[in-house]
Amino acid sequence: MAVTGILGKKIGMTQVFDDKGDVHPITVLQAGPCVVTQLKTLANDGYDAAQIGLVEFVKAKRVTKPQAGHFAKTEAPPVKVIKEVAVLAGAEGDANTKAGDRVLVDIFSDSKFVDVIGTSKGRGFAGVVRRHGFAGGPKSHGHMFQVQGSIGASSFPSRVFPGQRMPGHMGTDQVTVRNLRIRGIDLDENLLMVEGAVPGPREGYVLISKAKAPPRERRGFAGLGTVDPLKASKKATAKRK
Repeated sequence: MAVTGILGKKIGMTQVFDDKGDVHPITVLQAGPCVVTQLKTLANDGYDAAQIGLVEFVKAKRVTKPQAGHFAKTEAPPVKVIKEVAVLAGAEGDANTKAGDRVLVDIFSDSKFVDVIGTSKGRGFAGVVRRHGFAGGPKSHGHMFQVQGSIGASSFPSRVFPGQRMPGHMGTDQVTVRNLRIRGIDLDENLLMVEGAVPGPREGYVLISKAKAPPRERRGFAGLGTVDPLKASKKATAKRK
């Protein structure tokens, strides 16, 4: 399958221990299953992409007639969430990718890092101290602590510059977290475990894709392989003696 991404849900966070006994915080994601509802091509649409939908129970009355007609073209089940993901050009099996195919978590079997896009939690109307991290004013009597203070001079420029950080709506923004390391894959339950935090609440929808710019392994001098910090420190100590 040449599709590079999959839709899923955030289940929650936990922790795992590696072989050395180090603890790693991980986020468990329900990755798929998804179905390809439409295949965009360079000839017809001007770009190559796959439109995928997360397969989950949706009542028939919740699907509009245009959506029902769109799904009927490919005999795909009704889905609630639809996103477009990139398709690897010239990859093996690219010609076999077609509408109606299933997309499962096994597309990340040969990957070490993923990028996750989610919607951050909504915080409502927030002040500058919480929204932007301002220090606030003096906390003694007679002062207003959580106020941003002056926002512009009256004589010049006699206006407030655009982009001034002020109180307002906080959260519900699209947030992308890059290069989350894959700590485990459950092919039977379509679960993906990544190291680190993922934006959004539990049961929130996320888009998981293969990392666009994964970090490179640290190499030794003259390409001698990966550097072990502990061994390097011991060698340096031995040379000093």
